[in-house]
Amino acid sequence: MSDSVGSDSEVCATSIAFESETSNSQPVALSDVSPQDKPWDKHRAFTDRVEGFYRGSEFNRYSERIHYCSELLEFGLALQDDESLKLKLRSARFCRLRHCPVCQWRRSLMWKAKAYKVLPKVVEAYPSHRWLFLTLTQKNVPIKDLRETLQQMNKAFQRLVQLKAFPAEGWLRSTEVTRGRDGNAHPHFHCLLLVPAGYFSGQAYIRQSKWVELWRKCMRLDYNPILDVQAVKQGSKPMELVPELLKYCTKESDLVADREWFLELTRQMHKMRAIATGGVLKQYLKELEEEPDDLIGKDDEVEQPEGASLYFGWQRKEKRYRAVDV
Repeated sequence: MSDSVGSDSEVCATSIAFESETSNSQPVALSDVSPQDKPWDKHRAFTDRVEGFYRGSEFNRYSERIHYCSELLEFGLALQDDESLKLKLRSARFCRLRHCPVCQWRRSLMWKAKAYKVLPKVVEAYPSHRWLFLTLTQKNVPIKDLRETLQQMNKAFQRLVQLKAFPAEGWLRSTEVTRGRDGNAHPHFHCLLLVPAGYFSGQAYIRQSKWVELWRKCMRLDYNPILDVQAVKQGSKPMELVPELLKYCTKESDLVADREWFLELTRQMHKMRAIATGGVLKQYLKELEEEPDDLIGKDDEVEQPEGASLYFGWQRKEKRYRAVDV
């Protein structure tokens, strides 16, 4: 997994910035040295806003934890196969709060890295099988009813996979919650399903209207829910769906849209699981159900950083990471 890249010239610029700074110049910015590390600025700026939402609330202790999250980033220089150098995150302090934008982003990166590594093994083990991408929804609900709704959806999904008509031999499911314009919550599931090779030509095939009927029955609804199901084109890889499957549980713009909504989201989502696996995929993807041990990330394809470290500190007023002496 690579999320911090810099060219030789950029690395030289970093070295110069650390060796000498004039009174008329600012320390070099991380995003200038390594353009692919620009996301650090964006996610950390959102984190400042989340900290402000938590401050003075019942979750004030969260604001204290999040204040110090990723304040200081330590990078090393790693040599790539083409002998160019890249910045590689060596250490950082993370708060690991569920709705911290930085930790949510890093957690998503770790999940994706694991999925990219494991899914090819599934394809190798089941070369003739096909894949479906299924999105399950229901009507928007008041944010105060989110937890109960997600519990109902989890039970409904278990009823769905236990149906004789359910065609998948394995599945990966992620939960996403978005904020509607009216302030209600929109919970939905993204599911990757592994189905037998003959699914599309046999009696087991399920049309979209039938999927709607099955989900309505399992959810015990009095209306037809919106549902989308797409077949992954033959020859395509399930890895192409990983970014959509393992993205953030709640996008950052929704997290910072309204303080009261966000605080209620924190209450409602406490200890709720975002990722679930089942069937033959569980043995391959079970680790995705757990909190990643590491939010730093490792690169198998490059040599690990050696030598002196480069440090970048968060500048709150400017909303940028800049080089600092430590």
